[in-house]
Amino acid sequence: MAGQPSKGTRVIALVGPAGAGKTSLAEAILFAAGATDRLGSTANGSSIGDSSPEARQRGGSTELNLYNFDYLGDSFALIDCPGSVGFAADGAKALAVADVAIVVVDPDPARAPLAAPALRALDELGIPHLIFVNRIDQAHGRIRDLLSALQPMSVSPLLARQIPIRDGEKISGFIDLALEYAFKYRPGQQSERIDIPADLQDREHEARTQMLEQLADHDDELLEQLLMDQAPTREKVLQDLARETGESLGVSVLFGSASSSWGVRRLLKAMRHEAPSPSTAADRLSVTDPSMYVFKVVHGSIGRLAMARVLGGKIAEGSDLKTSDGDHARVGSLFKVQGEKTQKIGAGESGDVVAVAKIDTIRAGEWLSAGKVPPPVDIGYPARNCAIAIEPADRKDDVKLSGALHRLAEEDSALVVEHDEANHEIRLRGVNDEHLNTVLARLKRRFGVEVKSHTPTVGYRESIRKPVTQKGRHKKQSGGHGQFGDVIIEVKPLPRGSGFVFEERIHGGSVPKQWIPAVEDGVREAMAKGPLGFEVVDCHVALIDGSYHSVDSSELAFRLAGRIAMQEALSAAQPHLLEPMHKLTVVCPSNATSRITSAVAGRRGQMLGLGPRDGWTGWDRVEALIPEAELSGLEAELRSQSQGLATYEAEFDHLAELNGPLADKVIQQKVPEPA
Repeated sequence: MAGQPSKGTRVIALVGPAGAGKTSLAEAILFAAGATDRLGSTANGSSIGDSSPEARQRGGSTELNLYNFDYLGDSFALIDCPGSVGFAADGAKALAVADVAIVVVDPDPARAPLAAPALRALDELGIPHLIFVNRIDQAHGRIRDLLSALQPMSVSPLLARQIPIRDGEKISGFIDLALEYAFKYRPGQQSERIDIPADLQDREHEARTQMLEQLADHDDELLEQLLMDQAPTREKVLQDLARETGESLGVSVLFGSASSSWGVRRLLKAMRHEAPSPSTAADRLSVTDPSMYVFKVVHGSIGRLAMARVLGGKIAEGSDLKTSDGDHARVGSLFKVQGEKTQKIGAGESGDVVAVAKIDTIRAGEWLSAGKVPPPVDIGYPARNCAIAIEPADRKDDVKLSGALHRLAEEDSALVVEHDEANHEIRLRGVNDEHLNTVLARLKRRFGVEVKSHTPTVGYRESIRKPVTQKGRHKKQSGGHGQFGDVIIEVKPLPRGSGFVFEERIHGGSVPKQWIPAVEDGVREAMAKGPLGFEVVDCHVALIDGSYHSVDSSELAFRLAGRIAMQEALSAAQPHLLEPMHKLTVVCPSNATSRITSAVAGRRGQMLGLGPRDGWTGWDRVEALIPEAELSGLEAELRSQSQGLATYEAEFDHLAELNGPLADKVIQQKVPEPA
């Protein structure tokens, strides 16, 4: 029951914007719970989490961190989810199976909007959560101003459960409104309980009354007590706070400083009493039988491991489980995980987070079950807007590169590997430049594969403006049987997006029917690279006449004749360049909208519409058309104009004619002028 310590491992997810101190808070929680004997620091590289060279180098999480610990007899798993948008997808699947989330924020009200994506995601997933204001020792403004800035981003009302005690401009402690105790921070030690300062007693009474009135919105008994001027018991208040959290009726706000371990034990005690039991998550996810949800795949020193949460009952090593596709998978060795360390166990109890070996066909986001397989978890992922084309620096690494990319894509849900056959390119598509640069660093460090990268080739095409009738003849005599093929074709433009149409209107057998497909093949070959250097689209070709030789004509001869005719026809039909246009949808805070629209317009964007973002107070939705050639670097520019909050999705919409100097430049780059 919510509000009571419960058996079974409960999962706490740490979420929030990059730089808020989530990994530092994870280290402080482990230290306060006695799971470590020292307080690790991300600043000096002594943290258990963020231990990969890539994370150390950038000074922030590049993948989720997983820990297990006990506190006052209760078991917990802690999942530290990356806050940077480039790596946020790594924690998205894990977040879906959490029992409760702690949203870590900065005390500066101006940075409050950075928490909006995390708060909205939790509301949409229905995951209970609270807010921890970190670095409270560096706060300069009022906590009330911070709460006012955060409230529009939360569907549920915020519940201030503490008020600060100040020593001059610095916060030196806090008053717990539920316990009615005051605490003074002590560096390196547990906070000292003190009497509520006399000058704060009126403020404490005012803040506590406000908190109780918010709780009374969902408790008629408490409302009656307040109307009768009766003081509720401490147990009653704590029970209501647990209910508010467990049922997502309100979002509690606590504060402290992870680097100094201030307020961390108070946070832990709140988690112990208020985090719902694993059965609540099982109900939310429609789990009825012993099941496990795989939220991440990793490749390490002991092979491929699937990180999963067990719900609905115990699952032991060797268990035979069903997959979502109806297949069966046998569970291999099971491990508990602590950062990069693993400990073998015999079985996972309901609620446990485990690593599973030897289930190589299972991917992140899939369920395994001893009975009814739960439905898929609906998770939103950031758009993969950035792409690079790569090739191995050493051609001998072709096979090694393929295997390495397969492993990295298994581990990283946001990474997409594409093979562009038309341009002979391997493309990596990811969230942003930082994400893709990290992927390249992992390729080199873990697999020893160094690659060369460049901007992907833009999908330019060409078409024609006027109809043309053209003769094409291939004739060759070199002793013995020769080669002879002769065709006449009509070529005309089609409306944009129509593609290619071929028809034959041969009369009298001037071209034997068995060779007409060869003519079409030749025409298609010519269209693969038109006179401007690009694939030709949107044209109609009709074979109307021709001639043949009873001995020298052949399939090859008519294919070459068709290609010759089409090449000459295209050159005469006023070829012109087409560029791909994408439908762009940007969501951003309203105070950044004007800068966003200017940035899009500066990239030849055509505005289609502007309006409020559905369900998001203070956010807008911008729609535009933009050339594919202008998308490179757009993600970074939009984020720079919006405190890092603007995101966009782009999808191909149509091909548009490109003329003038821009077209000339593209053509010159494709077909260099003779020296």
